[in-house]
Amino acid sequence: MRSNYFQQLKELNILLLKMGAMVQNIIETAVQGLAKQDLQMARQVYELDDAIDELELKIEQECMSLLALQQPMAKDLRVIGTILKIITDLERMGDYAVNIAKVTLDIGDTPLIKPLIDIPKMATLTENMVKKSLDAFMKADVDLAEEVAHDDEAVDRLYEDIYMELINMMIENPEIIQQATHLLFTGRYLERIADHATNIGERIIYMKTGKIVKIN
Repeated sequence: MRSNYFQQLKELNILLLKMGAMVQNIIETAVQGLAKQDLQMARQVYELDDAIDELELKIEQECMSLLALQQPMAKDLRVIGTILKIITDLERMGDYAVNIAKVTLDIGDTPLIKPLIDIPKMATLTENMVKKSLDAFMKADVDLAEEVAHDDEAVDRLYEDIYMELINMMIENPEIIQQATHLLFTGRYLERIADHATNIGERIIYMKTGKIVKIN
């Protein structure tokens, strides 16, 4: 019975890593679509999000099956509970990527008011945070989970830089307010994705120690 449980848990971990990779991909696709003003890439984000939603449902159903059929012990319950929380965070990240794709579609082929430099940097950091948080889960590594919070601070600093730059640009040239606001929201969406990665780090610490902590 227990060997079957561990096999099912292993399969769950594989699905979780797959979902994480899909989220990294959707973030990159959304931001690259904006940077290149590639409307086809923006539309592709919607398809990627649908696939993420489907996988979230599959993982949730597998978790429910484990809980119902295997009657896991307290420590195992924390693992399954953590997986359920993580997939919720990952799904929300996908939703924020869709919001970025909406920005791309709204801007259309109107020339960007500035080259996108910090926003792609934010995207790379958030993608790495997603990967690191899931690595921490697979290794049950509290130190690695805590590192995610430090990465989040770097994302926050970039967002502050973007915010101040765009605000100053709007003051100097009110005609760009609409697009500048879109770009501000894009930075905010990436900042929220990073927050969800930090949430995953906190959930891993709880899974490992049983302690509820705020690392950001």
